[in-house]
Amino acid sequence: MSTSPRDAISELVHHYADAVVRRDAEQWAHCWASDARWVLSPERTVEGRDAIASLWRKAMGGFSAVVQTVHNGAVVVDGATASGRWYINENFRRVDGTPGILLAYYDDTYALIDGAWLFMSRELVRQYQGPPDLSAPFLNDVGA
Repeated sequence: MSTSPRDAISELVHHYADAVVRRDAEQWAHCWASDARWVLSPERTVEGRDAIASLWRKAMGGFSAVVQTVHNGAVVVDGATASGRWYINENFRRVDGTPGILLAYYDDTYALIDGAWLFMSRELVRQYQGPPDLSAPFLNDVGA
């Protein structure tokens, strides 16, 4: 029984989150195409798997613990390419002991390369980042 592209991409997304939780830099880096792009904010874009992995290792050094959970997602496949959106949350503790939470989604593009689906791009869209009690402003607050 062959795996559908949607299922394979879902596995990729979950493989990525698993690597975050376990701090497995090699597993995490292998989720990306060699010429991928990671957009963390309009001012912070990184291109190329090696540069992306380097930034990730540096960023992970600021956390003593992090758990990334993947929630609902959608994928649209067009041959050997696809696009998708996946909602995530991260519960974390910074190395200084400060706890926090990130609620966000990733807008993704994927490519089937040598039989494996990989990220061509991931753009993080934050909805909330702050204390676990949700006391910071929501970035998507329609009442604001």
